[in-house]
Amino acid sequence: MKIDKYIGLSGFTSRRKAFVLIEEKRVKVNGKLATFSTKVNEGDSVMIDDVELKAKPFVPVYIAYHKPKGIICTTEKIKNNIIDAIKHPETIYPVGRLDKESEGLILLTNDGKVIDKIANPAFGHEKEYIVTLNMPLTDKFVKTASEGMEIHGEETLPCVITREPESKRIFRIILRQGLNRQIRRMCNAFDYQVLKLQRVRVMHITLGKLKSGAWRNLTEEELQVLFEDLKAE
Repeated sequence: MKIDKYIGLSGFTSRRKAFVLIEEKRVKVNGKLATFSTKVNEGDSVMIDDVELKAKPFVPVYIAYHKPKGIICTTEKIKNNIIDAIKHPETIYPVGRLDKESEGLILLTNDGKVIDKIANPAFGHEKEYIVTLNMPLTDKFVKTASEGMEIHGEETLPCVITREPESKRIFRIILRQGLNRQIRRMCNAFDYQVLKLQRVRVMHITLGKLKSGAWRNLTEEELQVLFEDLKAE
């Protein structure tokens, strides 16, 4: 395990601040000054300012969070960041992101391998959203967006769009890619204004009846399917 991760998991400070400690030559591993590439193995002695550091046992955490509008998907210590909003006792990180004006399901974990595989667009994991527009949905938009379109010089992949029966202004969209603000940009290209954008599913994990601002642990069944899917990649 790299030294910055070891320090972060110990709860002593964040991984980012661990880099500062290393740069200031305040960290030693087995009596030798640590560098940014130093790795810590079981049984190694880690000292910060000559005080031995004990890493907490790693406890994997996998949660689903209903992000409200206005919360920012960052670990940086800024106003309305997602970490302070959740207040989880373990150090966790968001899997991908939802922009500030969007709401709905986002996963968080301390498992770096899971973060890399779910967030990596190369694996094409499905994400489903419900979108509310300011005007009725047109057949032209549905056809063009479903087949793939160009937005600001980037090509979107084909996606699945279905109309919601209760309103002509609401539709569902399933994406397998995650361009920056992709849905909003697709809608803006047809002069639509997105009034509400809610993610309701990531892979097989759904938002369900989870209240805005609340979080829950993933179930054993959800984790089993998740690990099987990721293992197959």
